[in-house]
Amino acid sequence: MLLHIHSFLNQQNQQPSTLWHSLGSQTRVLCAFVGVFAIALTPNGQWITWGVYGVGVVFLILISRVSWLTLLSRVIIEFSFVGVVLLGTLFRPEGDVIWSWGILQITTTGVMVLGSVTIKVLLSLMLLNTLILTIAIPDLFKALLALKMPPLLVAIMASMYRYIDVLNREFTAMKRAAISRNLMSNDKMIRHVMGNAIGSLFIRSYERGELIYQAMLARGYQGIPTTWETVSYKNQDIFALIITGIIVILGQVIYLKV
Repeated sequence: MLLHIHSFLNQQNQQPSTLWHSLGSQTRVLCAFVGVFAIALTPNGQWITWGVYGVGVVFLILISRVSWLTLLSRVIIEFSFVGVVLLGTLFRPEGDVIWSWGILQITTTGVMVLGSVTIKVLLSLMLLNTLILTIAIPDLFKALLALKMPPLLVAIMASMYRYIDVLNREFTAMKRAAISRNLMSNDKMIRHVMGNAIGSLFIRSYERGELIYQAMLARGYQGIPTTWETVSYKNQDIFALIITGIIVILGQVIYLKV
């Protein structure tokens, strides 16, 4: 969720006024997490169930008025990280052999598992990215606290969000300095400079982290975030949770009866 840090920093004033945005932040997070768990826990090969969940995800994207171009660009980037791992599910010994080459063989079970896991990943990524694009990051952290996520874990994520862009600027400045000194003229030099830059960045980040932590302690930081706001659910929040529950139960009923 912290993969697209630049978009996070620029999205705060770009939220439209829709029914989805009018829901409480904890309601949006809860609906998204329930949907992801329902998608992920559905057994392989349940295409109709995923069709129902896919319709629900598309409906959410439409009512939230998320840009399809922005959403798909994020999903493609994230899917590329897991795509290589997914290919491993294709080579399974169970089922009828479709294609073989030496010890490698593609079976009907492998194709079914690959298709099932791919659909799970795509639907989950689309749902989570829609959530990220339609909620301010501070509100997301408050929602996680309201939903009783461990405060220390939320504090770690909040620190990552706040300071990862600082590290990115540090690395960009180091890279620019290397380019200005003509230290990146060939591939060998680039690898050498980038390796040293990453090591130096680690040391800088460690030292800066110590300074930041000492400054936070001096200002009364106690190690975990605190919130004084009480969680309240409006009628529209309850309605949204009911609709989410109906879609999840409908998909599971179809799965159990098929």
